[in-house]
Amino acid sequence: MALQDLTPINDQLADIIVRADEPWIETQPGMAWMKVLWAGPETGRWVALFRWNKGYVADSHKHLSDAHTYILKGKLKVRDGVLAAGDYDYEPNGVLHGATEALEDTEYLFVCEGPIVFFNDDGLTHYMGWEELIRMRDAARANSQNVSAG
Repeated sequence: MALQDLTPINDQLADIIVRADEPWIETQPGMAWMKVLWAGPETGRWVALFRWNKGYVADSHKHLSDAHTYILKGKLKVRDGVLAAGDYDYEPNGVLHGATEALEDTEYLFVCEGPIVFFNDDGLTHYMGWEELIRMRDAARANSQNVSAG
């Protein structure tokens, strides 16, 4: 009996490799950075590494999809708890956060299934979704190339 044909129908399928020298995007000068690992326009999912210095506080926000967080190093105060290196957190769609604070210099892997909206007492301030992440990543790459060329 012949084996089932497992060849991909779409010849555009390929691994996406992000090298270690992918630029960090500074999101708050001297305090917070992000490295976009992947953003999928077909689903809205995205994956990023975050690096926050001790004392950085992320604005209040609401998840418009579920998300996964894995702490690589440091400690984060999230709602009423603390996440430390090695801890994993699943956040369902609709989770509402007050401010999230880096209690130590912290790095974490974040896998998000869609956008996040940020707010203050006056209302929505901004969102983070795959489109914005791609814009930020592309700008960081262009800046990195301009710096190395100059």
